[in-house]
Amino acid sequence: MKIHFRDVQTGSVEARAIVEIAEGVFLNEITLLSIEGSLVVEFPRKSFMGKKNRMHHMDILTFEDMDKRLIWELEIKNAYQEWRKTNKKVLVYEK
Repeated sequence: MKIHFRDVQTGSVEARAIVEIAEGVFLNEITLLSIEGSLVVEFPRKSFMGKKNRMHHMDILTFEDMDKRLIWELEIKNAYQEWRKTNKKVLVYEK
């Protein structure tokens, strides 16, 4: 699995990941968040308004079981930590 990262650093968002799941097939908008000092992987979701004006959310990426999801999350976290070693954070402050 090839993973590419884009630095964001807005609020709790650390970076966005693009995962090549097959040759030439990419999964976009995987978000890496820093929540209370720990790294959290958030997979993309589709949101839509239902007939009764209720908001519904549907996972775009579905896993067979929780173990497979955890393996993907760990692979993405490890790849991010390796990427972060060579791409240090640059903090920009506005006056």
